[in-house]
Amino acid sequence: MTGPSGLPDHPLLAAVKPLVDAMGAQTVRPELALPDDVVLSWEGEAVIAVRLPQLSESLDHILAALERRHGMPLSELDRRTKQSVVRSLEARGAFAVRHGVETVAGALGVSRFTVYNYLNRSETS
Repeated sequence: MTGPSGLPDHPLLAAVKPLVDAMGAQTVRPELALPDDVVLSWEGEAVIAVRLPQLSESLDHILAALERRHGMPLSELDRRTKQSVVRSLEARGAFAVRHGVETVAGALGVSRFTVYNYLNRSETS
């Protein structure tokens, strides 16, 4: 049986949906899986495939989720909270993404230099 999205109405889909949404990924029918998609099986049967976002899309998704969590644009946060956001993003690998520092600096409304200072500060803490 399939749901309105054309995906199977299956407990595996319900179980992984929060994780898929948090990553900014999408689910597709297994027969539509591309080589880089992750096909999830249940008792030996392919049920769904997860299409992972590009790293740059993931960073944008993470920043949007942080704005929702804080209830305001990241640029309006106080300095201490911005530092905490930078530490959180560093732990999630945000600065391994090309232009990650620039993207984060833009979202926080600070300079790249400030982001580097926040990163250095967290290393010495």
